[in-house]
Amino acid sequence: MYIKSLNRKCLAGIFWVMIALSSACAQDQHQQNQQFLAAKRSIETSTVLLNNPNQLVPIKNLDQQKFASVHFGFENASVFDSLLNKYTKVQSFNSANYDADKTLNNLLFDLKFFQTVIVPLNRTDLSNPALIPFLTNLDQHKNLIVVCFGTPILPTQFDVLKGALVWSAFNSPVAANFTAQLIFGGVASNQKLTGDVSAKYKKGAGFTTTQTRLAYSVPEEAGINANNLNSAIDAIVAEAIRAQATPGAVVLVARNGKVIFNKAYGSHNYNDTLKDKITDIFDLASVTKVSATTMETMRLYDQGKLNLDSTAGTYLASTRNTNKDDLKVREFLTHQTGMVPDIITWEKLKAIDRSTDSSATFPTKVADHFYLKKDYFKNVIWPDMLKSPIKTRGRYVYSDLSMYFMKEIVETISGTPLNVSVQQNFYSPLGMQTAGFLPLNRFSKNQIVPTENDIGFRHQLLIGYVHDQGAGLLGGVSGHAGLFASANDLAILYQMLLNRGTYGGTQYFKPETVDLFTSKQSDVSRRGLGFDRWDPNRDTKYPSVLASDQTYGHTGYTGTCFWVDPKYNLVYIFLSNRVNPKVTEKLSSLGIRRRVQDAVYEAIQKGVQ
Repeated sequence: MYIKSLNRKCLAGIFWVMIALSSACAQDQHQQNQQFLAAKRSIETSTVLLNNPNQLVPIKNLDQQKFASVHFGFENASVFDSLLNKYTKVQSFNSANYDADKTLNNLLFDLKFFQTVIVPLNRTDLSNPALIPFLTNLDQHKNLIVVCFGTPILPTQFDVLKGALVWSAFNSPVAANFTAQLIFGGVASNQKLTGDVSAKYKKGAGFTTTQTRLAYSVPEEAGINANNLNSAIDAIVAEAIRAQATPGAVVLVARNGKVIFNKAYGSHNYNDTLKDKITDIFDLASVTKVSATTMETMRLYDQGKLNLDSTAGTYLASTRNTNKDDLKVREFLTHQTGMVPDIITWEKLKAIDRSTDSSATFPTKVADHFYLKKDYFKNVIWPDMLKSPIKTRGRYVYSDLSMYFMKEIVETISGTPLNVSVQQNFYSPLGMQTAGFLPLNRFSKNQIVPTENDIGFRHQLLIGYVHDQGAGLLGGVSGHAGLFASANDLAILYQMLLNRGTYGGTQYFKPETVDLFTSKQSDVSRRGLGFDRWDPNRDTKYPSVLASDQTYGHTGYTGTCFWVDPKYNLVYIFLSNRVNPKVTEKLSSLGIRRRVQDAVYEAIQKGVQ
């Protein structure tokens, strides 16, 4: 097969170019990607899922188990593990670290808290005398997935293993890439053996699966010439950094269920040695409104627990003797309550309301060495919100207050804090490894992109603390701001919506619920329920000159956005920290987010040639 004509180093290079999507040698990128796809097609036709007990592959229930990958002599382990970790956290173990223990008992001991163990093997590994006892032990106690690369004949002992078994005729970086995605449902398995590989696995054997999660590929597989896409995006983001519109950014594009572009630019701070990475975590600002609060609203609506035409007073007793009593859920979600955009609560903070140390009296952490008095939201902020005026009910006025109220409504119905409910119901089961509120509880500051140097309120460079002052006074968890995530996590969440509620074999929403919330809901604005949408006033070019009228998404004050276009089967994500070290409007005035999105559509229109 023609994969053999490609040098192994070339294949490795192609793969890592695909992962990093480097713009170096851009004139050769399209040709390299075509070679990669040729190799992938050959791999695909010679990779077979030979055994699949209880439909273990593709893996489900990501939040209910821990995953490990164990390597013996597999030379493409780094590629394999890199792809596995796109889907969930998979801890890698190298058997070479256990050489003194010939029976690998210490390795088995270290694997005791992992429920699923994935073992990629090359032909040499099969002659290791410790292998079969090791696999047999795992097979008895774990969900075992064995992947064999470049082995024309399997040992007879493999016929009695009960775990899942994937067989690939080739051992290459491309094969490692493909099989890792197959295990998690990024690609489908639909091949049968063309000849016998053991007494049990004979010609015609093979299980069929379907794609259930995002794949990771190159633009050419989605009908786009990488040369048209990469250089255009590179130039626009370079302009943004050069103009100091933002110190860095991450751009992701997924089309037809495949991530085809994911690249980091710039640094965490200007003139910083800490470069942005595609795994970096950004403060999403108002993207929180849809990625957290609206998601939970949709879930409760889907379950029949929340009525869009019920009032605030139906759910919140404290609103019943106020001008908020008869405001409908639908009005909150479309920003038509008539409430003011925000109330500036942090400017009235008194010295007696804060402390530099935590205590029972000051439990709410706002930032480093900044703790807020207990129940400050309930006793001060919430009463101010209840007393705030309603000026233009029925008209569209974008208001953060709407999502403060929606947070209280969904938490009252669910009986669970918003940050906990979205983690349990969406982020963890979807395999979103970084998404969540309060990122400093889980990640180091080096992985979190800093936002503003807040000289007026918190007097420090904010890293991992929410940029929005109001959300800060709530301890970092609010309905309108406070969510942090990487680009890949947002891609997973919004691919689920693009799939109309299904991802990884799990249905999160009914399709009609997704359709309702993401469609135009108002005669006075372009808004959906929670979601922003394509602007029919084409003079605004919002969100993109070429976006279809089906497009929905949201932007964030810190320089973030996502847009989903069902017509083009497209998810576009732009993350930046344009407020670092101080607020600047250059990202908007230069049209950076819009122009990058334009470049994606233009590349689609030009096609793959």
